[in-house]
Amino acid sequence: MAYEYAIWCYTSITMDCKTVHSRCEHEGLSFLTITLPSFGKDFEKSLDQGKVDHNLFQGFSWKGGLPKFLWGFLDRVFDRTSGVLLDDPDIEAIRAIRQLTLMFSKVNLPCTSERERAAYAQYIQCEQEVRRNDRRLSSTNKAEFSRIASMLFAVPFTAVDRKIYNGEMVPVKHGPGATADKLSSNAKFRLRTWTERLENGNFPAGEFLLPSWSYYDVLDDVDLLEPGAEIPVRVISVPKTLKTPRIIGIEPAAMQYAQQSVLPMILDALNEVDYLSSMLGFDDQEPNQLMAKEGSLKGELATLDLSEASDRVSNQHVRLLLDRHQHLSDAVDACPSRKADVPGHGVVRLAKFASMGSALCFPFEAMVFLTVVMMGIQKSLNTSLSLSDVKRLKGSVRIYGDDIIVPVDHVNEVVRMLHTFGYVVNTGKSFWTGKFRESCGKEYYDGHDVSIVKVRQIFPTQPRHATETISLVSFRNQLYWAGLWQTCRWLDDYLRRMMKYYPVVESTSSVLGRQSVLGFQPERTGRHLHNPLVKGWVVSSKPPKDFLDGPGALLKCFLRQNGREKEPSWLDALYPNSVDERHLERAGRPHAVNTKLRWSSPF
Repeated sequence: MAYEYAIWCYTSITMDCKTVHSRCEHEGLSFLTITLPSFGKDFEKSLDQGKVDHNLFQGFSWKGGLPKFLWGFLDRVFDRTSGVLLDDPDIEAIRAIRQLTLMFSKVNLPCTSERERAAYAQYIQCEQEVRRNDRRLSSTNKAEFSRIASMLFAVPFTAVDRKIYNGEMVPVKHGPGATADKLSSNAKFRLRTWTERLENGNFPAGEFLLPSWSYYDVLDDVDLLEPGAEIPVRVISVPKTLKTPRIIGIEPAAMQYAQQSVLPMILDALNEVDYLSSMLGFDDQEPNQLMAKEGSLKGELATLDLSEASDRVSNQHVRLLLDRHQHLSDAVDACPSRKADVPGHGVVRLAKFASMGSALCFPFEAMVFLTVVMMGIQKSLNTSLSLSDVKRLKGSVRIYGDDIIVPVDHVNEVVRMLHTFGYVVNTGKSFWTGKFRESCGKEYYDGHDVSIVKVRQIFPTQPRHATETISLVSFRNQLYWAGLWQTCRWLDDYLRRMMKYYPVVESTSSVLGRQSVLGFQPERTGRHLHNPLVKGWVVSSKPPKDFLDGPGALLKCFLRQNGREKEPSWLDALYPNSVDERHLERAGRPHAVNTKLRWSSPF
């Protein structure tokens, strides 16, 4: 890849490749997964501040005003003597540096036990900081937060509050993931544990656990837990980078179930308000990406990223957000767990609203961030913000999780207000001074897309390493459409030797194969349908066996009917294949993914 980029940029990378070989031999995989990504992040900071700072690029020697490593590329972006950004830097050189340094930053590998313990300790420290920030928040800021939240969300919250008061909140589905009580997918429908908080928060056990009130006697077996006896969130680590894991919380089944009933009501109500649907994103990242592109081109929009965003959303912030809508507030307050079981630290009381893994975490952090952003803009304008002022900001403010876009003119006050409420702006991933912008997985410089392709898994050595093979084929095809065809040829040789059957297919095919601008290449014709076929490895997976009968099976069927998104009830009779007929025998996420060699369609 380095040689291919060198041809594009008319430079040499011989010494750079020797450096990588040498340092990998001495430092191991951490050079690719930790050290090189640090170089890439420092490069992005240099683009943002318009010059190369000698405090950056630690661990690399220098040549004049630039690091020696990748000097041939850096020389096409910055002045070699002063390190100042060129007036017209080479876009391909920018893309090359980012691709070569950040490519291995998200390889799915477990961290060392020391790094994992440090991540759990940071989780506890973050919890303590949330408590301190709650105490420090002034009554003036609390009152202003409540006022702006009411102004922003009065219409959707009132609509949801009315529905809850009228008893229109109904069970929708169970969450797809694991639970703190370790129930299988179908076992969730035999749930016999409920909490007093849910019972008092408009989630009656009879309505949620029974298929109908004719099964009233089932409630005799339900264990109604008092607040002190509730099952805590199970905190675990999942791979993120080799530097640090991602810490998430697994909620009990009862809490997940309740959250899934509140979530669609809130999202539907928010989407019906024009300015809120423009400013808040929950399932479409493209608007954020387009605004980041515009910000890089015109310099009028800043992209902000928050560190540990979900863990710093205080329960007090959410209560302030909802304090004028009592029924909705009671329902939302009952949903998240209030304790967490943290490895090495025991069960701790939570001040945060919800850990990552809760169904309500993502939408509520976005609403809290939008409120704080508006407070910062109000401070910058030095005037009391009205709803008409908010509507005029449509197209220049957008929140997608912890990816925040705001006008550059107000960014300093927005950052200060976020800090006031205890949120930490990640300066390494926030940009507003230069022409580089990043949001929702896309990066731009001066309107040019400089996004990269990342390696997600270690390379497989045989086709039965299904996850790694799928990832590598996907990586190859992404590189192909990025124009790195020489690198693709090298990967094609590797995959062909390893897989033996490696056909040319379309992106829609279930066969693992290489994509091409020339389209698919059939290898034979089907005997019965005379359709084109290719021989290759097809991804195969089965949900685990999980038998369900009795009231739980009836409840699941009713919930599946409720969740058909307004499709007519007779659709299943006309199209029996539109639902999984064996969902009462097998359910849940497959324990493993396999590949099978067969003849199949190339499209």
